[in-house]
Amino acid sequence: MKVLEGTPNGSRRGVAFVVARFNGEITSRMLEAALQEAETAGVAEDAITVMPVPGAFELPLAAMALAKTRRYACVVALGCVIRGETPHFDYVAGEAASGLQLAALETGVPVSFGVLTVESTEQAEARVDKGAEAVRTALEMADLFAQLRASAQAAQQ
Repeated sequence: MKVLEGTPNGSRRGVAFVVARFNGEITSRMLEAALQEAETAGVAEDAITVMPVPGAFELPLAAMALAKTRRYACVVALGCVIRGETPHFDYVAGEAASGLQLAALETGVPVSFGVLTVESTEQAEARVDKGAEAVRTALEMADLFAQLRASAQAAQQ
């Protein structure tokens, strides 16, 4: 039996970050935590691309565009949607989640969901470390896919 399991190793990997500017006081801190985690994981600074977009609703389109370039081992999507008094929250959060999953499924490039969906600013502030978690997730999946490709190539030889 063969078990493939990835690790959050960023050496020799290009990583793209797409970050929503809406609720920027939160998302900028999430990005800061994510970039620090990428550095800790060994991602070279010149292997990082950051693409700011207006809000969480725009994250999937940008993630898809980045993934389709095939320049990145993974894409990290960062955003923050805070519930208000209207159903707008449900639409934005749901479409961001669906769209990011679609970007990953259609391209085969790991896209991590670093989008906070919270009730209040206080909850968001308590979760800014989710940016770092999203990096670890993306890098783990990128490593796993690299192992899968290597295993498949070895089996063909």
